[in-house]
Amino acid sequence: MIRPLLILRLLAMPCLWISLVQFVFAELSFMLFKDRVSEAFFVPALTTFAFAFPLLFAFKKYPLPSVNVREAMLFASLTWLVVGVLGAIPIIKVTHVSFTDGVFESISALTTTGATILSGLDDMPPSFLMYRQFLQWMGGLGVVIFVVAILPMLNIGGMRLLKAETPGPIKDDKLSPRVSSTTRYLWMVYLAITVLCAIAYYLAGMSLFDAIGHSFTTVSTGGFSTHDASMGYFDSRLILWVCNLFMVLGAINFALHYRVYIARSIKLYWRDEETHGFVWIITVVALLLGLFLLQSRSEEGFWNAITQAFFHVISFITSTGFAATDFGAWPAVTSIVLIFVGYIGGCAGSTAGGNKVIRNIISLKSISLEVKRLVHPNGVFTMKFQGRIISDDVRHSIMGFMCVAAIITLVFTLLLMATGMSFMASLSATAACLNVLGPGFAELGHNFAPLSDTGTWLMSFAMILGRLEYFTVLVLFLPVLWRH
Repeated sequence: MIRPLLILRLLAMPCLWISLVQFVFAELSFMLFKDRVSEAFFVPALTTFAFAFPLLFAFKKYPLPSVNVREAMLFASLTWLVVGVLGAIPIIKVTHVSFTDGVFESISALTTTGATILSGLDDMPPSFLMYRQFLQWMGGLGVVIFVVAILPMLNIGGMRLLKAETPGPIKDDKLSPRVSSTTRYLWMVYLAITVLCAIAYYLAGMSLFDAIGHSFTTVSTGGFSTHDASMGYFDSRLILWVCNLFMVLGAINFALHYRVYIARSIKLYWRDEETHGFVWIITVVALLLGLFLLQSRSEEGFWNAITQAFFHVISFITSTGFAATDFGAWPAVTSIVLIFVGYIGGCAGSTAGGNKVIRNIISLKSISLEVKRLVHPNGVFTMKFQGRIISDDVRHSIMGFMCVAAIITLVFTLLLMATGMSFMASLSATAACLNVLGPGFAELGHNFAPLSDTGTWLMSFAMILGRLEYFTVLVLFLPVLWRH
């Protein structure tokens, strides 16, 4: 049974959080940047606070720890929608875009997709640019996880919220017996890597403003930039390799980062089967792409070709979506390669999107297992991952996930084509939004402004669908969720 009043009380918390964020940026605009857009942040912040604060105390008869599985799924889905709409108000006020485009931009930021309908970023108010960057950082580990982290009172129902929000097929690997402690550890790791990234960018030659802004969207694997040219604006090979390092760190399981810190042993990264596979995929695909770019003369010079290949492969596989050159002008086969690695994705329990490396590894092992059973029908075989036997339940759920991902990609591609977009634009936009990746190709090579309003809403829904890995959202449309 779902209790609407409890859901309203739960939703008050992320609403209060987004209002606090907007209050802070109103002050930054007024006191620090003096760019005269503080009202665009202050008015929606005050309005949201006035509505959300009473809700938190209005339904005290519904204790927060009593969240059930159905309510967790509904709360996780509605959080991204509600915060996406609230986060859009300053975007609409500053840039004067439509409500549809403002919500798309906000959801793209919060889901760390990085697809944008805006242009002329270099001339926009700095407080607005930093707000846009911060939305991606805030959405990186998830607004729901943030709620669980700061409210220990959610410890009982918190695990259900954590499972509904956390990407990956295996969600029971806790760092602490208390869920609130687990999520705080994850956020501490997240913050530490972000600070290191900002320092590295600054030392590599970025301004302090750009270093902080891009650290937010690198570690969150979001991909927004304060410049239209993205990372190409800096024209620095060193900055691209710094970006490569922190995009990879953002796409590795944050629980693994924490264990490496506690054990003081970097070898744990290599012993982790998913991380091991992730690094190998990046290395092999990037080297092949670099050699192809060199052979096709799409990039001049060996080191430039290798740098561009590694940067864009890492940018796409981690679902960050930064660009450093006009990769749309590369041969058509490179577009397919980049879309393909976007579907592979990063590691489970990270900020990256895509299907996740663990699912791809287990899918390949499942295929190998079926081949062995076909050749040796009387044989007894087991499948292991990270030294543990993978149960048939996990294996079947992963194969089901991969099937659903393929079907939804086909459906959204056809729906976008029905709005008038070309096949390549429709496929790349669908892949970009479902994998929370960002960049498109063909008509959408520069930004997503050419989409119709219908296409824009479709892609906004696709971003939330991909961010919550399909099932958390899809189950809301099934009668079984609403039955008593």
